[in-house]
Amino acid sequence: MMNITKHMESIFLATLVIVGATGMASAAASRIGHEAPEPKVYGVAVEGAPMAVVKVTAKRLSAAEKAAL
Repeated sequence: MMNITKHMESIFLATLVIVGATGMASAAASRIGHEAPEPKVYGVAVEGAPMAVVKVTAKRLSAAEKAAL
């Protein structure tokens, strides 16, 4: 047990290196032979359209109510 706690930093760094290497390898493998997808349009601006406005009405909390939370 003493030996594991003594070398915990080395175990962590080795794990970090392995995870980083496998992440980079899998990212590189997924890009091979694939083209970039077409960007999708999610919203279109319309000239002269009214701007959406959100109005939030709420009562401010007093100091006593804030302390109760």
